Amino acid sequence: MKHLAAYLLATLGGNATPSAADIKKILGAVGVEAEEERISKLLAELNGKDINELIAEGSKKLSSLPAGGASAAAGASGAAAAGGAAEAPKEEKKEEAKEESDDDMGFGLFD
Repeated sequence: MKHLAAYLLATLGGNATPSAADIKKILGAVGVEAEEERISKLLAELNGKDINELIAEGSKKLSSLPAGGASAAAGASGAAAAGGAAEAPKEEKKEEAKEESDDDMGFGLFD
């Protein structure tokens, strides 16, 4: 992801076809070590393609995917209609306490 982000930053800055050196320079500016293998794979995948067209294509694909929030809400309302509403909040409190202990999950954003 960090290599793709650097590639996108370079294109946003006006460089239509960033090179491996451009990506390394951007990553180096924020103190991230660039991986040569990943950069070469990224450049091979994007070679000859317009990044704006790829983003538009990906957006169309993502818009067709279900978000998943509606089914969870429907399941909760079905449980309430069945009379199980009193038990559901107790279970949620247990889950929240479990989630709080794993706030950073042992890694940072750019590790």
